[in-house]
Amino acid sequence: MKQCERHKHSARGEKTGLRLCGNPLDEIAEDHMREREVCALLERLAEGQSLEAAEIEQMRDFLQLQLPHHIADEDIDLFPMMLKRCDPEDEIEKGIDRLQSDHGHALEEAAAVLALLQRSRPLGAGVSQAEIGQIKAFVSHSRRHLIFENAVILPIARVRLGKRDLRTMKRHMLERRGLDPDLESGKC
Repeated sequence: MKQCERHKHSARGEKTGLRLCGNPLDEIAEDHMREREVCALLERLAEGQSLEAAEIEQMRDFLQLQLPHHIADEDIDLFPMMLKRCDPEDEIEKGIDRLQSDHGHALEEAAAVLALLQRSRPLGAGVSQAEIGQIKAFVSHSRRHLIFENAVILPIARVRLGKRDLRTMKRHMLERRGLDPDLESGKC
Protein backbone atom coordinates (compact mmCIF):
# COMPACT_ATOMS: atom_id res chain seq x y z
CA MET A 1 0.00 0.00 0.00
CA LYS A 2 1.38 3.40 -0.96
CA GLN A 3 2.07 5.87 1.84
CA CYS A 4 -0.53 8.25 0.48
CA GLU A 5 -3.25 5.61 0.65
CA ARG A 6 -2.40 4.82 4.27
CA HIS A 7 -2.44 8.46 5.28
CA LYS A 8 -5.34 10.06 3.47
CA HIS A 9 -6.41 13.38 4.88
CA SER A 10 -8.89 16.06 4.32
CA ALA A 11 -8.99 19.61 5.47
CA ARG A 12 -11.70 18.73 7.99
CA GLY A 13 -9.58 18.29 11.08
CA GLU A 14 -7.71 15.18 10.12
CA LYS A 15 -3.98 15.03 10.59
CA THR A 16 -1.99 15.88 7.54
CA GLY A 17 1.50 15.95 6.23
CA LEU A 18 1.43 12.33 5.20
CA ARG A 19 -0.44 12.22 1.90
CA LEU A 20 1.72 13.74 -0.74
CA CYS A 21 0.53 11.82 -3.77
CA GLY A 22 -0.16 14.69 -6.06
CA ASN A 23 1.08 18.12 -6.85
CA PRO A 24 2.88 19.60 -3.82
CA LEU A 25 1.22 22.96 -4.52
CA ASP A 26 -2.11 21.26 -3.90
CA GLU A 27 -0.74 19.97 -0.60
CA ILE A 28 0.26 23.52 0.36
CA ALA A 29 -3.26 24.68 -0.52
CA GLU A 30 -4.64 21.91 1.75
CA ASP A 31 -2.38 23.15 4.54
CA HIS A 32 -3.86 26.60 4.01
CA MET A 33 -7.36 25.17 4.36
CA ARG A 34 -6.41 23.47 7.62
CA GLU A 35 -4.87 26.70 8.89
CA ARG A 36 -8.09 28.56 8.12
CA GLU A 37 -10.05 25.93 10.06
CA VAL A 38 -7.70 26.23 13.02
CA CYS A 39 -8.14 30.00 12.89
CA ALA A 40 -11.92 29.54 13.05
CA LEU A 41 -11.55 27.29 16.10
CA LEU A 42 -9.19 29.76 17.77
CA GLU A 43 -11.64 32.55 17.08
CA ARG A 44 -14.37 30.53 18.81
CA LEU A 45 -12.05 30.03 21.78
CA ALA A 46 -11.32 33.77 21.96
CA GLU A 47 -15.07 34.43 21.96
CA GLY A 48 -15.47 32.17 25.00
CA GLN A 49 -17.19 29.31 23.20
CA SER A 50 -16.52 25.79 24.39
CA LEU A 51 -14.60 23.41 22.17
CA GLU A 52 -14.59 19.63 21.90
CA ALA A 53 -11.47 17.70 22.90
CA ALA A 54 -10.97 16.69 19.25
CA GLU A 55 -11.01 20.34 18.17
CA ILE A 56 -8.42 21.25 20.79
CA GLU A 57 -6.26 18.33 19.64
CA GLN A 58 -6.66 19.48 16.03
CA MET A 59 -5.35 22.92 16.95
CA ARG A 60 -2.45 21.50 18.99
CA ASP A 61 -1.46 19.12 16.21
CA PHE A 62 -1.56 21.84 13.61
CA LEU A 63 0.42 24.39 15.61
CA GLN A 64 3.00 21.95 16.91
CA LEU A 65 3.58 19.66 13.93
CA GLN A 66 1.90 20.76 10.75
CA LEU A 67 2.59 24.50 10.77
CA PRO A 68 6.38 24.12 11.17
CA HIS A 69 6.46 21.62 8.28
CA HIS A 70 4.29 23.89 6.16
CA ILE A 71 6.49 26.92 6.81
CA ALA A 72 9.59 24.88 5.98
CA ASP A 73 7.94 23.69 2.75
CA GLU A 74 7.51 27.29 1.69
CA ASP A 75 10.74 28.81 3.04
CA ILE A 76 13.08 26.01 1.95
CA ASP A 77 11.49 24.99 -1.34
CA LEU A 78 8.61 27.05 -2.69
CA PHE A 79 9.95 30.57 -2.22
CA PRO A 80 13.53 29.93 -3.42
CA MET A 81 12.21 28.06 -6.46
CA MET A 82 9.88 30.93 -7.27
CA LEU A 83 12.68 33.47 -6.96
CA LYS A 84 14.65 31.43 -9.52
CA ARG A 85 11.77 30.84 -11.94
CA CYS A 86 9.75 34.05 -11.85
CA ASP A 87 10.20 36.79 -14.38
CA PRO A 88 11.00 40.34 -13.20
CA GLU A 89 7.52 41.49 -14.20
CA ASP A 90 6.07 39.04 -11.63
CA GLU A 91 7.48 41.42 -8.97
CA ILE A 92 7.56 38.59 -6.48
CA GLU A 93 10.63 39.47 -4.41
CA LYS A 94 8.98 41.97 -2.05
CA GLY A 95 6.03 39.68 -1.48
CA ILE A 96 8.24 36.72 -0.65
CA ASP A 97 10.36 38.85 1.68
CA ARG A 98 7.20 39.87 3.52
CA LEU A 99 5.96 36.28 3.73
CA GLN A 100 9.26 35.02 5.10
CA SER A 101 9.20 37.74 7.75
CA ASP A 102 5.61 36.76 8.55
CA HIS A 103 6.72 33.15 8.99
CA GLY A 104 9.12 34.10 11.77
CA HIS A 105 6.37 35.96 13.58
CA ALA A 106 3.89 33.13 12.94
CA LEU A 107 6.13 30.58 14.65
CA GLU A 108 6.51 32.85 17.68
CA GLU A 109 2.78 33.55 17.88
CA ALA A 110 1.95 29.88 17.34
CA ALA A 111 4.22 28.89 20.24
CA ALA A 112 2.37 31.30 22.55
CA VAL A 113 -1.03 30.01 21.43
CA LEU A 114 0.16 26.41 21.73
CA ALA A 115 1.27 27.06 25.31
CA LEU A 116 -2.23 28.34 26.04
CA LEU A 117 -3.76 25.21 24.51
CA GLN A 118 -1.48 22.91 26.51
CA ARG A 119 -2.09 24.41 29.91
CA SER A 120 -3.67 22.25 32.56
CA ARG A 121 -6.75 24.33 33.38
CA PRO A 122 -9.79 23.90 31.13
CA LEU A 123 -9.86 26.09 28.06
CA GLY A 124 -12.45 28.80 28.12
CA ALA A 125 -12.20 29.02 31.88
CA GLY A 126 -10.13 31.98 32.89
CA VAL A 127 -8.72 32.96 29.50
CA SER A 128 -7.20 36.34 30.17
CA GLN A 129 -7.58 39.40 27.96
CA ALA A 130 -3.87 39.15 27.14
CA GLU A 131 -4.33 35.54 25.99
CA ILE A 132 -7.37 36.53 23.94
CA GLY A 133 -5.21 39.24 22.38
CA GLN A 134 -2.53 36.66 21.50
CA ILE A 135 -5.10 34.40 19.88
CA LYS A 136 -6.67 37.23 17.91
CA ALA A 137 -3.28 38.49 16.73
CA PHE A 138 -2.31 35.02 15.49
CA VAL A 139 -5.66 34.60 13.69
CA SER A 140 -5.48 38.04 12.09
CA HIS A 141 -1.90 37.62 10.88
CA SER A 142 -2.59 34.10 9.61
CA ARG A 143 -5.62 35.12 7.62
CA ARG A 144 -3.86 38.08 6.01
CA HIS A 145 -0.92 35.85 5.14
CA LEU A 146 -3.16 33.13 3.67
CA ILE A 147 -5.05 35.60 1.51
CA PHE A 148 -1.80 36.77 -0.10
CA GLU A 149 -0.43 33.26 -0.58
CA ASN A 150 -3.66 31.91 -2.06
CA ALA A 151 -4.36 34.91 -4.28
CA VAL A 152 -0.83 35.71 -5.47
CA ILE A 153 1.85 33.14 -4.62
CA LEU A 154 0.17 29.85 -5.49
CA PRO A 155 -1.28 31.00 -8.84
CA ILE A 156 2.12 32.31 -9.94
CA ALA A 157 3.83 29.15 -8.67
CA ARG A 158 1.45 27.01 -10.73
CA VAL A 159 2.54 28.90 -13.85
CA ARG A 160 6.26 29.29 -13.17
CA LEU A 161 7.33 26.03 -11.50
CA GLY A 162 8.05 23.08 -13.74
CA LYS A 163 7.64 19.35 -13.22
CA ARG A 164 11.22 18.99 -12.03
CA ASP A 165 10.68 21.73 -9.41
CA LEU A 166 7.51 20.03 -8.22
CA ARG A 167 9.18 16.62 -7.98
CA THR A 168 12.02 18.14 -5.95
CA MET A 169 9.59 19.97 -3.69
CA LYS A 170 7.52 16.84 -3.17
CA ARG A 171 10.62 14.79 -2.30
CA HIS A 172 11.71 17.37 0.27
CA MET A 173 8.21 17.58 1.75
CA LEU A 174 8.13 13.81 2.20
CA GLU A 175 11.61 13.78 3.74
CA ARG A 176 10.64 16.54 6.20
CA ARG A 177 7.77 14.36 7.36
CA GLY A 178 9.98 11.32 7.82
CA LEU A 179 8.58 9.47 4.81
CA ASP A 180 10.58 7.59 2.22
CA PRO A 181 10.30 9.45 -1.08
CA ASP A 182 11.54 6.36 -2.94
CA LEU A 183 8.42 4.45 -1.91
CA GLU A 184 6.16 7.25 -3.08
CA SER A 185 4.95 6.72 -6.63
CA GLY A 186 2.36 9.51 -7.02
CA LYS A 187 2.98 11.83 -9.93
CA CYS A 188 3.26 15.61 -9.89
